[in-house]
Amino acid sequence: MTALSINVNKFALIRNARGADMPNLVDISKKCIEYGADGITVHPRPDERHVKFSDLQELKNLTNNYEQIEFNIEGYPSDDFIKRVIDVLPDQVTLVPDPPEALTSSFGWDCEVNKNFLTEVINKFRDKNIRVSIFINPSSKTLSNLETIRPDRVELYTYDYAKNYKQNKNSAIKNYLEVTDYLKREFPQISLNAGHDLNLDNLDYILENIPAIKEVSIGHALVCDSIDFGLKETIKKYKRITQQKHD
Repeated sequence: MTALSINVNKFALIRNARGADMPNLVDISKKCIEYGADGITVHPRPDERHVKFSDLQELKNLTNNYEQIEFNIEGYPSDDFIKRVIDVLPDQVTLVPDPPEALTSSFGWDCEVNKNFLTEVINKFRDKNIRVSIFINPSSKTLSNLETIRPDRVELYTYDYAKNYKQNKNSAIKNYLEVTDYLKREFPQISLNAGHDLNLDNLDYILENIPAIKEVSIGHALVCDSIDFGLKETIKKYKRITQQKHD
C-alpha cells in the first residue's frame, strides 16, 4: 500500500482569494484526514499566495492529534524556509530546487551541482529528526553523489509521466522504471515518494509498476475531482487505488 498525502495548497488559494478564512485550512485538512488521507502536504512560498507560514504550526498541531498522520512541508531550502521548518518540526520536509517565484515545481535537483549545498541542508534537518526527501528527475544522470547527500527519500517528479501517459503509458513510465531500478541497486536504503500531476487516470499504473513508492502527494487533481464527486468521495477514489496491494 502507498500513503496518500493531500496537498492543501489549492484550498488555501481559494481561501486567500477573498481575503477571509473560508475555507478554513485546518478544518478542510481535518476533513481530508477523516475521509482517509494519510498525511497533509503544503508548499508555502515567500509571497504566501496560497499556504501562509502562519498556517504551518496550526497544521502541525492538527496532525499531532492523529497517531499515523504525517505532516510534510515542501519548499526551496532558503535560510528562512529552513528556520520555519525547524520551528515547526514536521514529520517530513521535501526539498525542491525551483526558485521562489515559480508557479509550480517543474524539475528535480542535480545532485552533482548541488552536492555540498544539499548535504549541508539535509544535515540541519536530520539533526532535528526531520525525515528529508528531495525532488528528483527520472534520470540517473542527475543522481550522482547521493551517497554523500544521504536523503532519507527521493520524490520522483512525475510531470513527464503524467503528460505522456494517455499517448503511450509504456513509454511514459520507461525512464521512471530505469531510475527506480538504479536507486534500488545503488541506494537501497533510500525510499521512494512520487508526485506532480498524478490523478485518478494515471495513478494506478505507476503504483502497479513501481510498488516501492511509499507515498504520493496529490493536490491540484484531487481538488478538481472534488468539483465533480465531492471531497469525501474523491478521497475514497484515490484511497481505493493507493490501498491496493501492488506487487
